[in-house]
Amino acid sequence: MAEKLFVYGTLRDSEVPKKVFGRTEVGKPDVLEGYERSQVVVEDETFPALVPKEGSIIDGLVLEVNNGELAKIDHYETDAYVRKRVNLKSGSQAWVYLKS
Repeated sequence: MAEKLFVYGTLRDSEVPKKVFGRTEVGKPDVLEGYERSQVVVEDETFPALVPKEGSIIDGLVLEVNNGELAKIDHYETDAYVRKRVNLKSGSQAWVYLKS
């Protein structure tokens, strides 16, 4: 079953999905409202993250992934992130990884 995943950081780079779940995915542009950019540190490296903030918007891409690929992405994102289902500006729902 295909799941939608909103990406806004490293997963937007076509090489990262290839390494994480074995293929490249051309995403469709969309917007997430009510969040702003932040950062998390994982193993001494800084990565983008999102936190709630009313009135803010984040541009990103929507990827279609299956449940097995989503499990691999969960592992990649570590416990520095929490996966949440959100409503996008387009009206569709997608998973997104937020700062935990």
